[in-house]
Amino acid sequence: MKLAVLFGGRSTEHAVSCVSAYCIISNLDKEKYDIEMIGITQDGHWLPYHGNPEKLKDGTWEEEACTENHFTRPAQSTCCLDAGLRVLQSCEAVLPVLHGLNGEDGTVQGLLELLNVPYVGCNVFASAAGMDKVYAKVLFADAGIPQCKHIVAYRKTILQDAAAYDTQVAEKLGYPCFVKPSNSGSSVGVRKAKTPQELHEALVDAARYDRKILIEEFVDGREIECAVLGLDDAEAAVPGEIVPSKEFYDYEDKYQSGSSYSVIPAEIPQEALTKIQAYALKAFAAIDGTGLSRVDFFYKKDGTILLNEINTLPGFTDISMYSKLWKNCGLSYSALLDRLIDLAFKRKEEHERCCHE
Repeated sequence: MKLAVLFGGRSTEHAVSCVSAYCIISNLDKEKYDIEMIGITQDGHWLPYHGNPEKLKDGTWEEEACTENHFTRPAQSTCCLDAGLRVLQSCEAVLPVLHGLNGEDGTVQGLLELLNVPYVGCNVFASAAGMDKVYAKVLFADAGIPQCKHIVAYRKTILQDAAAYDTQVAEKLGYPCFVKPSNSGSSVGVRKAKTPQELHEALVDAARYDRKILIEEFVDGREIECAVLGLDDAEAAVPGEIVPSKEFYDYEDKYQSGSSYSVIPAEIPQEALTKIQAYALKAFAAIDGTGLSRVDFFYKKDGTILLNEINTLPGFTDISMYSKLWKNCGLSYSALLDRLIDLAFKRKEEHERCCHE
């Protein structure tokens, strides 16, 4: 099968995407798949790449891809799509390994729908809903899934007065609290605020990444993650626990220091594990998820379980939890990729049946 792997992208998670793509390419069965790599630069150019996948890890693929495609900057300042789309249209399926904005948020999924090509992961709506933490919370609340208390802040208000939300935070959440952009991932732009001054600084920083910002209560709990795989009959893996090396599981801890570690299965009561799996499937259904998602929870000392967020295109690096959780259930990395690609065809078949009837 001729399979396109899309990687890179314009988001703040560009480098993570490239490492995820390298790990995926390394684990795809080369006897089953003829792999075409298409890298998207941070300024939005789609460049086919036929070099060594190892170069995805340090970003040096891009210079080679520019040479290969006779692409120069800044002469070609407008986005170059032609070469990438030609390769994309020649493929039987697409594996979009794109994290964050312009990749995980329904935009690329919409393009792939227009091209009528099967692709791995959630559809347009589920991708957009899962990416926007504010609206995902609305869907999860409607589904009856417990979540932590939160306030929605807006860039325009913050830039006019960084202290505009002080009263709401003090009355509803208290300190410490967490500040995070509504549309971001890999903990980019996330800060813990212990004082009003730290809150102001965190809000201004988060406003660099999005116009909507979540301010959430601090939850003194363990971080539990659950992997979901499938379509309408989705399954949930046994949850695992992330033990961060810092105050919270931030970008550095996830991808740079490597000093956090995971415990699979999470060492919590069986009843709690089962409940988290049920909530994960409920969250997946609430956004109309397909293919895959990783659903993150807090588990408090008193046994309370709170949904943190859903990730419709979770990290696939060699230290990422999604593949580790399924490996614990007996599904190897390569077999997991096979399942995801098979699900892409099944979902497309189901969609076409609905359209034709």
